[in-house]
Order: sequence, then structure tokens, then C-alpha cells
Amino acid sequence: MSQHAVWMSFRSMTADPSVKDQKLKPGTVKRIASYAGPYQKWLILFLITVVIDAVLVVASPLLIKRLIDDGVVPGNSQLVTTLALAVGGIALADAIFSMIGRWFSSRIGEGLIYDLRTQVFRHIQTQSIAFFTRTQTGALISRINSDVIGAQQAFTTTLSGLVSNVLSLILVVGTMLFLSWQITIFSLILLPVFIIPTKWVGRRLQKLTRDSFNLNAEMSATMTERFNVSGALLVSLYGDMKEEGNYFSTRARKVANIGISIAMLNRVFFIALTSIASIATAFAYGVGGHLTINKEITLGTLLAITTLLVRLYGPLTALSNVRVDVMTALVSFERVFEVLDLIPMVRDK
Repeated sequence: MSQHAVWMSFRSMTADPSVKDQKLKPGTVKRIASYAGPYQKWLILFLITVVIDAVLVVASPLLIKRLIDDGVVPGNSQLVTTLALAVGGIALADAIFSMIGRWFSSRIGEGLIYDLRTQVFRHIQTQSIAFFTRTQTGALISRINSDVIGAQQAFTTTLSGLVSNVLSLILVVGTMLFLSWQITIFSLILLPVFIIPTKWVGRRLQKLTRDSFNLNAEMSATMTERFNVSGALLVSLYGDMKEEGNYFSTRARKVANIGISIAMLNRVFFIALTSIASIATAFAYGVGGHLTINKEITLGTLLAITTLLVRLYGPLTALSNVRVDVMTALVSFERVFEVLDLIPMVRDK
């Protein structure tokens, strides 16, 4: 399984599943779509690169099939050279389109972040002094930073992932069915074995990640309170330096411990994905090997299917949690809109 597929599966599995139960306000989606207007041209070009990249996913295995069946087996060295160069060219084209897609994604994403941040900042400046006395500064900064970044993913990561995964799944499954329906059906039967463990690990990772954010926030709050004039003066006059050090050390140790747990679970997640995909590939070689021996499929077909198989489970896993990904991005937009919809208590005349 590719690193990109593993990452997309990881991101999907670690999203907070509770977000899918939230209800959006009427008109939210239409309002979100209005932000795509200035980037419509870039979005179209970006989606074109995503489509091309998905097509290239199945093009290479099909060329490998022909290289083996029509080149290696008959001993046609000229065709082997030509098709080998073609496979290399597809790999190069895939890398180029990935880079182009990344450029479009960055341009759209950073543009949306800029638009939302400046709009939120200017709107907050119109609020009265009373607003700032009753509002936590950290909450406002979170809206400008975290929620804005989460919102822009609706047009980049979530949209591209949805289009890419759906198209890749259709092309890969369709090609596999065309090459050998027996191996394809067998591979799809193994899907629950692939998804169930990753779902469990994903839920555990989501909880640990949320706890990690809370612990880091507590540690940051402690440093903020102590590392200013009033805090330092208070500790100097009434506090105990050793006790303060132990207090901070306890929080820092909790952050370190949960960081170790997250790192190990991340590794377990990665190993689970790659191992199950490898086991499925091994079974495919076993089933396909017997079909090849019995002359039901060719050797090139077997190699093409096993190549496609490692590209099947990533999109399947990501799409199994697509509703969570979409709602996460939409809720981030809605949280930003809550700030933009605040009416100043005092308006300038």
C-alpha cells in the first residue's frame, strides 16, 4: 500500500465520528459554496489533475500485464523495452501531475485561509469593548487558526480525496473485474477484515489525540500564567519554586506519556494497514497462481491484479468514513460563520 493511501486512511480513521451527528444551519452549504467563486478556475484545474492521477493508477498495471504476456513470455525484447519505458513514463507523469495538483491545492487552500482570516479579523475589530471582556482570547484565536484551516480542507483535502477515492475505486474494481472476477470477489470479501481493526485503532487514536490537545492546552496555560510579570511576581512573593517546578513537571510528563502512546498506536495503525494488504496480496497470489496454472488467466493478468490490489484498500477505507470527513470540514465552516454573524453591540455612525 502506498504511503499516500495509508495517510488518507489514517486521517479518515482518526476524525471525530461524533461530528456526523451535528445538524447544519439552513443555507450553510450554499454560503460555503460562495467562497469557492474566486477559485472556480483553480478548482476545475485541480480536479482535472486528480482525475488524471486516478486514471494513471490503473494504466501502469495494464501496461505491466501486456509487458509480461506480449513481451516477456513470447521473448519480444523490443516490445519489452517499449512498454518498460512507457511504465516509467507513466510513473514520471504521475509524479508531475501530483506536483501540479499540490500546487493548485496550496493556491486554493492558502487563498481561502487568507480570505477567511482577514474577514474574521476585520469583523472582530468591529465589536465593542464589552465583547472582549466576556470572550476568551484563546477561543477567538482558535476560530482564526484551527477552524479556518479545518474549513479550507473542504475545498482541498476533503473534495480531492472524495473525487480521487471514488474514481480510483471505480477504475480499480472495474479493471480487476475485467481481468479476473474470481480474485476480485475474493479481495472484496476480505474488506471487513481490513476495515474493522482500523476502525478500532482509529477510535482509540481519536480519543488519545483529543486528550493530547487538552493536556498541551493545560501545560501552555500554566506557562502563560507563570511567564508574565504578574505571574512571576505572585510566585516570587507567595509561591514555592520547587512546588511550581513539580506542578509543571507533572503536566509535562503527562504530555510526554500520551505522546508515546500516540506514537506507538500510529505505528500499530500503519503496520495493521500494510500487513492486512500484504496478506490479501499473498492470498491473491495463491488463488491467482492456481488460475494461472490452469490457464484460466495469464501471468501478466496475475501481476496486474496484485498491483491493483494494493491500491484498492486505501480508497475503500477512506470512503467508509467519508461522511465524517465532510461534516468535519462543514462544521469548521459553521464555527467560523458564528463569529462572522456576530452583531456589534455598538455600531459606528
